[in-house]
Order: sequence, then structure tokens, then C-alpha cells
Amino acid sequence: MKKLLLATALLALTGGTAIAQQTVRLGTEGGYPPYNFLNDAGEVDGFERELGDELCARANLTCEWVTNEWDSIIPNLVSGNYDAIMAGMSITPARDEVIDFSDPYTQPDPSAYAAPTGADVDIENAVIAAQTGTIQASEVASMPGATLVEFATPEETVAAVRNGEADAVIADKAFLVPIVEDDGDLAFVGDDVLLGGGIGVGLRESDDALQEQFNAAIQSMKDDGTLNELIAKWLPDSAQF
Repeated sequence: MKKLLLATALLALTGGTAIAQQTVRLGTEGGYPPYNFLNDAGEVDGFERELGDELCARANLTCEWVTNEWDSIIPNLVSGNYDAIMAGMSITPARDEVIDFSDPYTQPDPSAYAAPTGADVDIENAVIAAQTGTIQASEVASMPGATLVEFATPEETVAAVRNGEADAVIADKAFLVPIVEDDGDLAFVGDDVLLGGGIGVGLRESDDALQEQFNAAIQSMKDDGTLNELIAKWLPDSAQF
């Protein structure tokens, strides 16, 4: 009996550390390297996989990864199919009206235009491909002389330029760099543009406690330099904290 009472007291003093960790499901697209992609084993990989696993460890969370198509990724968070989004999602006022965000884990990242090599493309008056529901699509839609054509996946936006459906594609520069470097048929055109308020974890507006846990974990990685190490590894051309 004394041993049972002692064990109960120790559990109370340690704040209940024997209680199982909270399980959090992280939704991602799995199709936007280097932020997130599926590796040869069919597992989520990339910058956000490595970052997300570390954030969960620091926040004392058990995290599971699930993939979801981009165009329904916010509605499925709101409806409870997963608990948070880590999918290269920039923080914007429009999205912030529907969901909440953690503090940013990247600085605003350059977006860039790519077009067929040697093409004389006037970006201000071109037909430009962008992924549906992205800050890049919103940017093109705001340009009075440009024509926006939207596609469900980033791969389709690049294919649209290759097959002549669009004059150029706009996307995060980190996504386009390896494509342009590996494909002599495409080249960057025009100036880079900074859009959004950086990338953060998307959360339901009711999940204040989970938001605080992610914010604390992100800040701890900023403080000890490990977040900058991951940015240098996966996003070498991006600004650091």
C-alpha cells in the first residue's frame, strides 16, 4: 500500500509524465519538393517532414503524416480529417480568415517565373500557369494584363508551359530551381517576387493549445539554430532567421 501511495505521489509531482503523448495528424500534399514529397518507399519526405518530426518531438507530440490534395487541404483540416497542415502553405490574410497559423517557420520565399528557353515573354501580358489556391495564382489574378490558367498540381503547371498551354509558370523558386537546372528547355524570366508572410503550420481556429505548442517548438529551433540548419539543407537559397 505504501508503494502504491508513493508511486501516485511521484506521478503527481512529475505532472503525469506516464500519460500517453497526444497524437496529432499532420496533413501535407506530398507533391511539392523540396518542401514535401513522397520518397521511393512511398513515405512523406523533405524539409517539412524533417522539420515536422522535430517540432513534434520538442512539443512532446506523437505525430502521424497523411497526404491530401492541395485544393481540399484546408477544408479537410476544418472538417477534422487531420489536426494540422504542413504543406508549404504561406500565411496570408485570406487563409487566416478560415484557419489559424503558427509562427512562420520560413521567411517569405521568392516566387519565380519560368518559360521556354530563349522565349521573349512579357510577364505582365502573358498567359501564366499557377497551382490552384496558391499565393502565386492570386498574384497573377491581380495583374491586369496577364491571363491566369490554374492547375491542380505543380507538375501540371510546368507541363502546361512545355506543351504550349501557357507562356510561363510561377511557383516557389525552391520548387522551380531543380526543374530549370535539369531541363535545358526552361529558364527563369522576369524578376523574383516576395509573396505572403512566410510559411507556417495551419491549424483550426479552435486549437489554441496546439498552436501554442507548435509556436514554442518553432521558437526553440530558432533559438538554437537548428531551424536555420534545416533551411540551409533543404532551401539553400532561402532567407534564414
